[in-house]
Amino acid sequence: MPNARNVLGEPLQLCCGNTGFTREGFCYVPTSDVGNHSVCAIMTDEFLTFSQSRGNDLSTPNPMYDFPGLKAGDRWCLCAGRWLEAHQAGVAPKVILAAVNEAALSVIPLEVLQQYAFE
Repeated sequence: MPNARNVLGEPLQLCCGNTGFTREGFCYVPTSDVGNHSVCAIMTDEFLTFSQSRGNDLSTPNPMYDFPGLKAGDRWCLCAGRWLEAHQAGVAPKVILAAVNEAALSVIPLEVLQQYAFE
C-alpha cells in the first residue's frame, strides 16, 4: 500500500517494526482489515491495562504469533474504535500523526487525534 496517506494528507510514515495488521511496520488498512488498525500509538501502562480489561491482552507475549508483548513506550497500530473507546475512558495513548492512516478519520475526528499528538 505504497500510496497510503496519513491524517495530515501526506505519505504515511512508518509506525515501528513488525506492527499493524499487515505486520510491515505501517498502519496500513487493507480491505481485509475490518478492525481498522490505523492509529499509530505509543503504549502506556494505563492503555495496556484498559485494553486487557476489554479482552485484548497486548502485554502478554504470544510466541505462536512471534509476538513479544507490548510495554509502555512501544509503538503499535491500534484499532481506531478501541483508541476512541480509550479516549472516552480517559486513557488514550499519544499518537504519531504522520503514521496514523487517514482511515482513522472515518472513526475519530482529526481534532481529537491532534489533542494526543506526540510530535
